[in-house]
Order: sequence, then C-alpha cells, then structure tokens
Amino acid sequence: MSVVIVGGNECMVHRYKQLCEEYNCTAKVIVQMHGAMKNIGNPDLLVLFTSTVSHKMVNNALNCIKGQNVSVARCHTSSMAALRNVLDQHVG
Repeated sequence: MSVVIVGGNECMVHRYKQLCEEYNCTAKVIVQMHGAMKNIGNPDLLVLFTSTVSHKMVNNALNCIKGQNVSVARCHTSSMAALRNVLDQHVG
C-alpha cells in the first residue's frame, strides 16, 4: 500500500516513513509546498496533517488526486500517535 503524507514536521519525516514501513506501506512525505505536489501520483491513502499545512496546500493535494480512488484521512495533529491511529484504521 502506498501512502502520501502532506504536512507534518520536517524533523519527523524519517520517523513517519519508518512507521509506514512497519505497516508494510511505502510512504512519500511532503512537508513544504513546492514542485513535489505534482508528484503525488496515485496513492492508496492520502494523510493530511491539517494543523501544519496551509489551506492552499490541502486544496492542491486534493486536486492532484481528484477522480482517483484514494482514501483521504484528515488529522489535526502531526504526531506519531496520530499517524499510527490513521494507519490502524486504514491499513489494519
């Protein structure tokens, strides 16, 4: 399963990816809005950490997956526990 995480803390990128690997998922983490928003691709799950991103970045991420069969999880906090809860719900 592929996961794209939009938002979060730059210093936590490696830990987000490690946690996703524990769930047998490949992860792409985008913490800043730049050219990477075009490379979202076709993930199985899009995780939006809404407290650490702008509305514009959320809207761009949602526009990138429009028309695709992608699950979207919005989470207010960008902690490891919050990501673990999202992965528990969507990956199992």
